[in-house]
Amino acid sequence: VQLQASGGGLVQAGGSLRLSCKASGLNFKITDMGWYRQSPGSQRELVATISSGGSIAYADSAKGRFTISRDWPTRTVYLQMTGLEPEDTGIYFCNAQYRGTQWGQGTQVTVSS
Repeated sequence: VQLQASGGGLVQAGGSLRLSCKASGLNFKITDMGWYRQSPGSQRELVATISSGGSIAYADSAKGRFTISRDWPTRTVYLQMTGLEPEDTGIYFCNAQYRGTQWGQGTQVTVSS
């Protein structure tokens, strides 16, 4: 299983980014996917999930600002982030629930104030 995350970067507060996670080596149609964030000095925490059937859940901090989606033909999961805040800074990891928990390598998001 490979989860290739991209799209991170440096952005000013109030800005937007779109993260992408391209999955390979798994059956994307039956795999629940998600995004997690690990901020400096903190544990990895859930940001958003999307099930194989399209059900979506968000952390309270992401509601109203972030949108998770998935594209079945390209086996890609997206996280559209708007209204970014310095507290959103961290490494964002793609997650797949397929034969256990699978993690991608992460992409750094830095939001300056």
